[in-house]
Amino acid sequence: MSIEIKAPSFPESVADGTIATWHKQPGEACKRDDLIVDIETDKVVMEVVAPADGSLSDITVAEGGTVMSNEIIAHFTEGAVATTQANEGQSAATATDQSDSSGPAVRKLLHENNLHATQVTGTGKGGRLLKEDVLNYLKHPTPVAVVTPAAPVAMAKEMPKESTNQMVSPSSGPQHRTSRRVPMTRLRATIAKRLVSAQNEAAMLTTYNEVDMSPIMALRKQYKAQFEKAHNGTRLGFMSFFVKAAAEALKRYPAVNASLDGNDMVYHAYQDVSVAVSTDRGLVVPVLRDVEAMTLADIEKGIVDLANQAKSGKLTLEEMQGGTFTITNGGIFGSLLSTPILNAPQTAILGMHKIQDRPVAENGQVVIRPMMYLALSYDHRMIDGKEAVQFLVTVKELLQDPARILLEI
Repeated sequence: MSIEIKAPSFPESVADGTIATWHKQPGEACKRDDLIVDIETDKVVMEVVAPADGSLSDITVAEGGTVMSNEIIAHFTEGAVATTQANEGQSAATATDQSDSSGPAVRKLLHENNLHATQVTGTGKGGRLLKEDVLNYLKHPTPVAVVTPAAPVAMAKEMPKESTNQMVSPSSGPQHRTSRRVPMTRLRATIAKRLVSAQNEAAMLTTYNEVDMSPIMALRKQYKAQFEKAHNGTRLGFMSFFVKAAAEALKRYPAVNASLDGNDMVYHAYQDVSVAVSTDRGLVVPVLRDVEAMTLADIEKGIVDLANQAKSGKLTLEEMQGGTFTITNGGIFGSLLSTPILNAPQTAILGMHKIQDRPVAENGQVVIRPMMYLALSYDHRMIDGKEAVQFLVTVKELLQDPARILLEI
């Protein structure tokens, strides 16, 4: 029985998608609910699974192709495994073909690390190279002789001796200056478009302050083990304090928790905080809903869950839409100070940075304290400078006296 494999129904905000990776090839056996193909949109990666036990009989849209909502992308044969030329020739595939039969994610990873497919042992079906194979090789590299294609070798033999030496010598210089051209993913292209749009359309300003992290670090040190035990392994980090402090400050300054819709200013009576997460595909901002009603443990669990989903490409559109305020933490990468860009249509974004010991004046004495710079970028069309500064000062005061976060004072 032949079954049509179609692209998923895209939401109204998604026009089309791109075939990212075919995980099954024609003739390759698969079971019901096995992952067949990843379809990348400008927001999320959508998965299509096998409708039954059987195999793909043919693929109508190759990797890199653009598909519309509910478009037929392949045909599936239920029951017996279809026999195709691709399947018959699979056992004869050589190591030099692995990079061609692998998905774009694998090829991109190979290019970024200057690797050849023959250097990595594939563990997929028929020796197919998987992303995990490349990552494992990078962690534990094993020297393997690279088999170069025959044509370039023959051409090198025909060249004069001086030219051949120049081509293969590690010290030759200019001959080893190479460039790679990698297509921008749909997600990264969308991120770029939105960031440029935010800078062009918003009257964006940034105000800065600094916070002494000593109280939170002392509290975390004192209760870290108890917290983890009481909440089934959930670790007490810094992000939950910042999210709770921001939620309390947003209640006091509703303009910072608002958004612009044309000429209308929309004030939200709830706090849905978007948390920026860096992934291989780009920066995404999944949303924690109703943080004002969440405990520190709930926030920590929520952030870990969203981060894991983001890195594995499992986020849904619903989990990425509707935030009222954004927090981004460049400090985990070592950033000391930066100017975050607005996440439109939101009107403000809080930037966290690296905690660094610095000399500060305290009661007329110079002391060393673990300090962090905070940055609040805001849309001046919606938020006055006074509100922005007072909001950031409130966040600072709550963090320097964390008991006020719990008492909401």
